[in-house]
Amino acid sequence: MSNFRFLRSAVVVIFLSATLSSCFSKYIISAKQVRKHYASKDVRPETKLIQNDTLALQVASVGADTLPMLLLIHGAPGSLWGYMNLMDDAELQKKYHIVSVDRIGYGKSRLKKRKYVTSIELQARALLPVFSLNKSEEKVVVLGRSYGAPIAAKLVSMIPEEVKELIMVSPVIDPEKEKFYWFSKWGRNSFVQLFLPGEFNTATAEKYSHADELRKLLPVWQNLDVRTTVIQGGNDWIADPANFEFAKRHIKSKKAQYIFLFNAGHMITYTHADMIREMLLRSRLFQDKIAVQLDY
Repeated sequence: MSNFRFLRSAVVVIFLSATLSSCFSKYIISAKQVRKHYASKDVRPETKLIQNDTLALQVASVGADTLPMLLLIHGAPGSLWGYMNLMDDAELQKKYHIVSVDRIGYGKSRLKKRKYVTSIELQARALLPVFSLNKSEEKVVVLGRSYGAPIAAKLVSMIPEEVKELIMVSPVIDPEKEKFYWFSKWGRNSFVQLFLPGEFNTATAEKYSHADELRKLLPVWQNLDVRTTVIQGGNDWIADPANFEFAKRHIKSKKAQYIFLFNAGHMITYTHADMIREMLLRSRLFQDKIAVQLDY
Protein backbone atom coordinates (compact mmCIF):
# COMPACT_ATOMS: atom_id res chain seq x y z
CA MET A 1 0.00 0.00 0.00
CA SER A 2 2.82 2.41 0.91
CA ASN A 3 4.49 1.75 -2.44
CA PHE A 4 1.24 2.54 -4.22
CA ARG A 5 0.86 5.82 -2.32
CA PHE A 6 4.43 6.78 -3.12
CA LEU A 7 3.91 5.97 -6.80
CA ARG A 8 0.65 7.92 -6.87
CA SER A 9 2.30 10.92 -5.21
CA ALA A 10 5.21 10.75 -7.66
CA VAL A 11 2.83 10.70 -10.62
CA VAL A 12 0.90 13.67 -9.22
CA VAL A 13 4.11 15.66 -8.69
CA ILE A 14 5.39 14.89 -12.18
CA PHE A 15 2.03 15.82 -13.70
CA LEU A 16 1.81 19.08 -11.75
CA SER A 17 5.42 20.01 -12.54
CA ALA A 18 4.93 19.36 -16.25
CA THR A 19 1.63 21.24 -16.29
CA LEU A 20 2.91 24.25 -14.38
CA SER A 21 6.09 24.44 -16.46
CA SER A 22 4.16 24.28 -19.73
CA CYS A 23 1.63 26.91 -18.58
CA PHE A 24 4.29 29.60 -18.43
CA SER A 25 7.06 28.25 -20.63
CA LYS A 26 6.30 30.88 -23.28
CA TYR A 27 7.25 33.61 -20.78
CA ILE A 28 10.68 32.12 -20.07
CA ILE A 29 13.18 32.13 -22.93
CA SER A 30 16.14 29.77 -22.69
CA ALA A 31 19.76 30.56 -23.59
CA LYS A 32 19.46 28.06 -26.45
CA GLN A 33 16.45 29.93 -27.85
CA VAL A 34 18.36 33.21 -27.63
CA ARG A 35 21.36 31.76 -29.49
CA LYS A 36 19.11 30.36 -32.19
CA HIS A 37 17.22 33.66 -32.53
CA TYR A 38 20.41 35.69 -33.04
CA ALA A 39 22.37 33.15 -35.07
CA SER A 40 21.46 34.83 -38.36
CA LYS A 41 21.11 38.43 -37.18
CA ASP A 42 23.68 41.14 -37.77
CA VAL A 43 22.97 42.91 -34.48
CA ARG A 44 22.73 41.18 -31.12
CA PRO A 45 22.22 43.00 -27.81
CA GLU A 46 25.24 43.17 -25.54
CA THR A 47 24.71 41.44 -22.19
CA LYS A 48 26.27 42.72 -19.01
CA LEU A 49 26.18 41.83 -15.32
CA ILE A 50 26.08 44.86 -13.03
CA GLN A 51 27.51 43.84 -9.66
CA ASN A 52 28.29 45.29 -6.27
CA ASP A 53 28.54 43.87 -2.74
CA THR A 54 24.82 43.08 -2.51
CA LEU A 55 23.45 43.05 -6.04
CA ALA A 56 23.87 41.22 -9.33
CA LEU A 57 21.75 42.57 -12.17
CA GLN A 58 21.80 41.23 -15.73
CA VAL A 59 20.95 43.55 -18.59
CA ALA A 60 20.97 43.40 -22.38
CA SER A 61 21.42 46.58 -24.35
CA VAL A 62 21.48 47.68 -27.97
CA GLY A 63 21.86 51.10 -29.56
CA ALA A 64 24.42 53.79 -28.76
CA ASP A 65 24.63 54.71 -25.08
CA THR A 66 24.71 58.36 -26.15
CA LEU A 67 21.07 58.06 -27.23
CA PRO A 68 18.17 58.45 -24.75
CA MET A 69 17.55 55.28 -22.77
CA LEU A 70 14.48 53.09 -23.24
CA LEU A 71 14.29 50.88 -20.15
CA LEU A 72 12.23 47.68 -20.47
CA ILE A 73 10.94 45.86 -17.37
CA HIS A 74 9.36 42.40 -17.67
CA GLY A 75 6.54 40.71 -15.77
CA ALA A 76 6.27 37.49 -13.74
CA PRO A 77 7.52 35.09 -14.80
CA GLY A 78 9.56 36.72 -17.50
CA SER A 79 12.94 37.56 -18.90
CA LEU A 80 14.84 40.45 -20.40
CA TRP A 81 14.68 38.47 -23.68
CA GLY A 82 10.91 38.82 -23.65
CA TYR A 83 11.49 42.17 -25.34
CA MET A 84 13.59 40.80 -28.21
CA ASN A 85 11.16 42.12 -30.82
CA LEU A 86 11.65 45.69 -29.58
CA MET A 87 15.40 45.32 -29.12
CA ASP A 88 15.68 43.95 -32.68
CA ASP A 89 13.88 46.90 -34.27
CA ALA A 90 16.36 48.82 -36.43
CA GLU A 91 14.48 52.12 -36.18
CA LEU A 92 14.22 51.95 -32.40
CA GLN A 93 17.95 51.17 -32.25
CA LYS A 94 18.61 54.45 -34.07
CA LYS A 95 16.53 56.48 -31.62
CA TYR A 96 17.17 54.78 -28.29
CA HIS A 97 19.76 53.14 -26.12
CA ILE A 98 17.48 50.14 -25.46
CA VAL A 99 18.12 48.40 -22.15
CA SER A 100 16.16 45.32 -21.07
CA VAL A 101 16.74 44.02 -17.57
CA ASP A 102 16.21 40.77 -15.70
CA ARG A 103 14.43 41.69 -12.49
CA ILE A 104 15.72 40.35 -9.18
CA GLY A 105 15.03 36.61 -8.97
CA TYR A 106 15.11 36.08 -12.73
CA GLY A 107 18.00 35.00 -14.93
CA LYS A 108 21.28 35.91 -13.23
CA SER A 109 19.83 38.86 -11.29
CA ARG A 110 20.08 38.38 -7.53
CA LEU A 111 20.00 40.34 -4.31
CA LYS A 112 22.49 38.57 -2.07
CA LYS A 113 21.15 36.68 0.95
CA ARG A 114 17.61 36.78 -0.48
CA LYS A 115 16.01 33.90 -2.32
CA TYR A 116 13.07 36.00 -3.51
CA VAL A 117 12.38 39.71 -3.48
CA THR A 118 8.63 40.27 -3.33
CA SER A 119 8.88 43.94 -2.35
CA ILE A 120 7.98 46.28 -5.21
CA GLU A 121 10.12 48.99 -3.64
CA LEU A 122 13.20 46.75 -3.42
CA GLN A 123 12.64 45.51 -6.98
CA ALA A 124 12.50 49.11 -8.18
CA ARG A 125 15.47 50.26 -6.11
CA ALA A 126 17.57 47.40 -7.50
CA LEU A 127 17.11 48.87 -10.98
CA LEU A 128 18.63 52.26 -10.16
CA PRO A 129 22.21 51.23 -11.14
CA VAL A 130 20.99 50.65 -14.71
CA PHE A 131 20.77 54.41 -15.27
CA SER A 132 24.55 54.74 -14.99
CA LEU A 133 24.92 52.78 -18.24
CA ASN A 134 23.59 55.70 -20.27
CA LYS A 135 25.79 58.61 -21.33
CA SER A 136 23.24 60.80 -23.09
CA GLU A 137 22.12 62.99 -20.16
CA GLU A 138 18.64 62.73 -21.72
CA LYS A 139 15.54 61.72 -19.77
CA VAL A 140 14.57 58.04 -19.82
CA VAL A 141 11.47 56.33 -21.22
CA VAL A 142 10.44 53.49 -18.87
CA LEU A 143 8.18 50.70 -20.14
CA GLY A 144 6.86 48.05 -17.76
CA ARG A 145 4.66 45.10 -18.70
CA SER A 146 2.29 43.13 -16.45
CA TYR A 147 3.89 42.70 -12.99
CA GLY A 148 6.69 44.91 -14.25
CA ALA A 149 4.31 47.87 -14.58
CA PRO A 150 3.94 48.71 -10.86
CA ILE A 151 7.69 48.25 -10.43
CA ALA A 152 8.23 50.69 -13.29
CA ALA A 153 5.86 53.18 -11.64
CA LYS A 154 7.64 52.89 -8.29
CA LEU A 155 11.00 53.36 -10.01
CA VAL A 156 9.74 56.48 -11.79
CA SER A 157 8.43 57.89 -8.50
CA MET A 158 11.94 57.61 -7.06
CA ILE A 159 13.60 59.63 -9.84
CA PRO A 160 10.88 61.64 -11.64
CA GLU A 161 13.38 64.29 -12.71
CA GLU A 162 15.23 61.69 -14.81
CA VAL A 163 12.16 60.27 -16.58
CA LYS A 164 10.53 61.54 -19.75
CA GLU A 165 7.67 59.06 -19.92
CA LEU A 166 6.20 55.99 -18.21
CA ILE A 167 4.41 53.37 -20.33
CA MET A 168 2.49 50.60 -18.57
CA VAL A 169 1.33 47.71 -20.77
CA SER A 170 -1.19 45.15 -19.47
CA PRO A 171 -0.55 46.45 -15.94
CA VAL A 172 -1.34 44.43 -12.83
CA ILE A 173 -1.88 47.29 -10.38
CA ASP A 174 -5.28 46.87 -8.68
CA PRO A 175 -4.77 45.14 -5.30
CA GLU A 176 -8.38 43.95 -5.30
CA LYS A 177 -8.08 42.18 -8.66
CA GLU A 178 -5.13 39.85 -8.11
CA LYS A 179 -5.94 36.66 -10.03
CA PHE A 180 -5.32 33.16 -8.71
CA TYR A 181 -5.69 29.96 -10.70
CA TRP A 182 -6.30 26.29 -9.96
CA PHE A 183 -2.56 25.63 -10.04
CA SER A 184 -1.53 28.62 -7.88
CA LYS A 185 -1.63 26.74 -4.57
CA TRP A 186 0.34 23.84 -6.03
CA GLY A 187 3.06 26.25 -7.06
CA ARG A 188 3.61 27.01 -3.37
CA ASN A 189 4.20 23.39 -2.47
CA SER A 190 7.88 23.11 -1.50
CA PHE A 191 8.21 19.59 -2.93
CA VAL A 192 6.60 20.54 -6.24
CA GLN A 193 8.86 23.60 -6.42
CA LEU A 194 11.92 21.31 -6.55
CA PHE A 195 10.85 20.29 -10.06
CA LEU A 196 9.96 23.76 -11.34
CA PRO A 197 12.11 26.45 -12.97
CA GLY A 198 13.44 28.99 -10.49
CA GLU A 199 11.69 31.81 -12.35
CA PHE A 200 8.33 30.13 -11.79
CA ASN A 201 8.96 29.85 -8.06
CA THR A 202 9.98 33.52 -7.95
CA ALA A 203 6.77 34.46 -9.75
CA THR A 204 4.70 32.42 -7.28
CA ALA A 205 6.32 34.15 -4.31
CA GLU A 206 5.59 37.51 -5.91
CA LYS A 207 1.98 36.60 -6.63
CA TYR A 208 1.13 35.75 -3.04
CA SER A 209 2.46 39.06 -1.73
CA HIS A 210 1.45 41.19 -4.68
CA ALA A 211 -1.88 42.51 -3.39
CA ASP A 212 -0.26 43.75 -0.16
CA GLU A 213 2.59 45.30 -2.11
CA LEU A 214 0.14 47.07 -4.42
CA ARG A 215 -1.65 48.59 -1.44
CA LYS A 216 1.65 50.13 -0.37
CA LEU A 217 1.87 51.65 -3.83
CA LEU A 218 -1.40 53.63 -3.62
CA PRO A 219 0.28 56.98 -2.78
CA VAL A 220 2.50 56.63 -5.87
CA TRP A 221 -0.46 56.86 -8.26
CA GLN A 222 -1.73 60.05 -6.66
CA ASN A 223 1.66 61.75 -6.84
CA LEU A 224 2.71 60.49 -10.28
CA ASP A 225 3.54 63.58 -12.32
CA VAL A 226 5.35 62.32 -15.41
CA ARG A 227 3.82 61.67 -18.80
CA THR A 228 2.08 58.30 -18.39
CA THR A 229 0.44 55.94 -20.88
CA VAL A 230 -1.65 52.94 -19.80
CA ILE A 231 -2.45 50.26 -22.41
CA GLN A 232 -4.88 47.43 -21.64
CA GLY A 233 -6.45 44.57 -23.61
CA GLY A 234 -10.11 43.63 -23.27
CA ASN A 235 -9.38 39.89 -23.57
CA ASP A 236 -6.55 39.79 -21.05
CA TRP A 237 -6.83 36.65 -18.89
CA ILE A 238 -3.88 37.59 -16.66
CA ALA A 239 -4.36 41.31 -16.02
CA ASP A 240 -8.05 41.87 -15.34
CA PRO A 241 -9.33 44.76 -17.51
CA ALA A 242 -10.50 46.31 -14.23
CA ASN A 243 -6.86 47.37 -13.81
CA PHE A 244 -7.48 49.89 -16.60
CA GLU A 245 -10.32 51.52 -14.65
CA PHE A 246 -8.20 51.44 -11.50
CA ALA A 247 -5.51 53.43 -13.32
CA LYS A 248 -8.03 56.02 -14.53
CA ARG A 249 -9.40 56.46 -11.00
CA HIS A 250 -6.11 56.62 -9.12
CA ILE A 251 -3.63 58.36 -11.43
CA LYS A 252 -4.30 62.03 -10.76
CA SER A 253 -1.83 63.45 -13.25
CA LYS A 254 -3.26 65.44 -16.14
CA LYS A 255 -0.38 64.08 -18.21
CA ALA A 256 -1.89 60.58 -18.30
CA GLN A 257 -3.50 58.90 -21.31
CA TYR A 258 -5.36 55.60 -21.58
CA ILE A 259 -5.59 53.17 -24.49
CA PHE A 260 -8.02 50.25 -24.35
CA LEU A 261 -7.72 47.55 -27.02
CA PHE A 262 -11.00 45.62 -26.99
CA ASN A 263 -9.77 42.43 -28.67
CA ALA A 264 -6.22 42.32 -27.32
CA GLY A 265 -4.91 39.78 -24.83
CA HIS A 266 -2.02 40.07 -22.39
CA MET A 267 0.99 40.11 -24.73
CA ILE A 268 0.34 43.49 -26.31
CA THR A 269 4.04 44.20 -26.85
CA TYR A 270 3.94 41.32 -29.36
CA THR A 271 0.41 41.39 -30.78
CA HIS A 272 0.43 45.18 -31.14
CA ALA A 273 4.16 45.67 -31.55
CA ASP A 274 3.68 48.09 -34.45
CA MET A 275 1.54 50.35 -32.28
CA ILE A 276 4.08 50.30 -29.44
CA ARG A 277 6.86 50.95 -31.94
CA GLU A 278 5.08 53.95 -33.45
CA MET A 279 4.39 55.39 -30.01
CA LEU A 280 8.07 55.17 -29.14
CA LEU A 281 9.29 56.53 -32.47
CA ARG A 282 6.85 59.41 -32.70
CA SER A 283 6.72 60.09 -28.96
CA ARG A 284 3.13 60.18 -27.76
CA LEU A 285 1.32 59.04 -30.86
CA PHE A 286 -1.98 59.53 -29.04
CA GLN A 287 -1.13 62.88 -27.45
CA ASP A 288 -4.41 64.47 -28.52
CA LYS A 289 -6.56 61.57 -27.33
CA ILE A 290 -6.49 61.33 -23.57
CA ALA A 291 -8.74 58.24 -23.50
CA VAL A 292 -8.66 55.97 -26.54
CA GLN A 293 -10.57 52.75 -27.25
CA LEU A 294 -9.46 50.78 -30.27
CA ASP A 295 -11.46 47.89 -31.71
CA TYR A 296 -8.58 45.54 -32.60
